[in-house]
Amino acid sequence: MKAMIMAAGVGSRLMPLTADIPKPMVPVVNRPLMENTIEQLKKHNFNNLIANLYHQAWAISDYFGDGSSWGVSIQYSKEEKLLGTAGGVKKCEWFLDDTFCVISGDALTDIDLSALLAKHRQKGALATIALKAVKEVERFGVVITDDDGRISSFQEKPKREEALSEKVNTGIYIFEPEIFNYLPAGKFYDFGKQLFPYLVKSAAPFYGITMSDYWCDVGDIASYRQVQADVLNSRIKTGITGIIETGTDGQQILVGEGTYIGKNVKLYGTVVLGSGCRIGDNTSISNSVIWNDSYIGENCNIREAVLGAYCLISDGAEIDSGAVIASYCRIPSNS
Repeated sequence: MKAMIMAAGVGSRLMPLTADIPKPMVPVVNRPLMENTIEQLKKHNFNNLIANLYHQAWAISDYFGDGSSWGVSIQYSKEEKLLGTAGGVKKCEWFLDDTFCVISGDALTDIDLSALLAKHRQKGALATIALKAVKEVERFGVVITDDDGRISSFQEKPKREEALSEKVNTGIYIFEPEIFNYLPAGKFYDFGKQLFPYLVKSAAPFYGITMSDYWCDVGDIASYRQVQADVLNSRIKTGITGIIETGTDGQQILVGEGTYIGKNVKLYGTVVLGSGCRIGDNTSISNSVIWNDSYIGENCNIREAVLGAYCLISDGAEIDSGAVIASYCRIPSNS
């Protein structure tokens, strides 16, 4: 079966981490986020894939190539200018010639795509959205359905007290190829703002299916840190790169290949260390993510922060809660 991975976004909410790499390549437990997406598609027999690319396109195509290393076939649709979510799919109409899945390349999930596809077919749907019940509805597009699951309306990031539902759009869809009759060619067109309201208005067979599986939109720094903790605490099963060790407070710590940890280093909470890092003596790190090949000096204190790749944090530096350090940055001693 065929599927499309939406991988053209700039990832502005994860800046400055996405200054040098596209959002689908941001590492989660030391693997590109999109790698889990591909493995999840393959698990449910979506083996023939296409991904749309825009920002730092080469980083995705060079890493995944033709997909053979993951047991799938991957083609790419390069967008010279962004076409929007629906416009990007329309550009791939030549490829998506049977029932197909569209899935975001920047979320972590173990959603049962086979069950979603079965529900889609059972309903005789033209389009089906995978929904997830959440409490923080103000961050998402809320979907309202009738008792049969047919979508009746939407709310875009409503206040919690004004939300008509707790079910939100996960960005995971099943479509019939007839959906292309609703999409204009060669222009910017958006699922949430344009196509989906039109499907409701035209009374198309358009359904939402609430899924109980894990799903996290890695949309900001807080959710990026949270998703690492969810993996290490077994809230979702996904591949990791590195060795899990026990931290100072008993929690699991992920240490990448070739990473050196000095004497009297204290690791608290959820800590992910990329490959090739060096952590100096007497340094303390808590609830933080550090990408590959970064050097942390001696007597440093890093709390609730994210550091990119190839950073140099000199002796005695303090990096406090909420800090995000872009790749290749240097922080002087005792800063």
